[in-house]
Amino acid sequence: MRFIAEKIDVGSLELKDQVVSINRVTKVVKGGKNLSFSALVVVGDGAGHVGYGMGKAREVSSAIKKGVEAAKKNVVRVPMTEKGFTIPHAVTGEFGSGIVLLKPASEGTGVIAGGAVRAVITAAGIQNILTKSLGSTTAHNVVKATVDALLRLKAPQRVARLRGRTVEEILGTEARAEKPALPVPPVASESEPAAAPAAEASGAAEPPATAGA
Repeated sequence: MRFIAEKIDVGSLELKDQVVSINRVTKVVKGGKNLSFSALVVVGDGAGHVGYGMGKAREVSSAIKKGVEAAKKNVVRVPMTEKGFTIPHAVTGEFGSGIVLLKPASEGTGVIAGGAVRAVITAAGIQNILTKSLGSTTAHNVVKATVDALLRLKAPQRVARLRGRTVEEILGTEARAEKPALPVPPVASESEPAAAPAAEASGAAEPPATAGA
């Protein structure tokens, strides 16, 4: 299933680029060999916008520059939660033989990802997430599968509006807030245990009654 992404005006965004991989390509022709480079680049502003692109050129710097220009044309918006800077729900993305699983994580977990997945997640600005690459390890497939997973995410506000509910009901935070707390057992005061030894001491001080008396 192909998801249509909304157009993003990159002119107002402060995008930072990150090179994921650089491959050397050799083409055999009649007169010899032609050497060129292909670069896979990811761009993002760290605030919910990310994109990827690929560039080819005879020099590495030119290939990276072309990749950045291509990535700016593919920038998409990623929905994130306000608290914890994580994704709203678990999702799986696919591209070719690459499969990437993304799961939300609690605050303080960090980015549990590696390789190309980490580059996309970091560029998007997600700070707490659990990821797993289940298919191909090729950088191109992994990056595209990760972006496909991010496009499948649904914003809680949109889902709540379609279902006629509040955002708290969709996220389940209202149910957790209304859950009653466990009862606290009563704690004995310090004066009560001290009264028993005092009574025992007074009873021990009285002499036993004699039969003659």
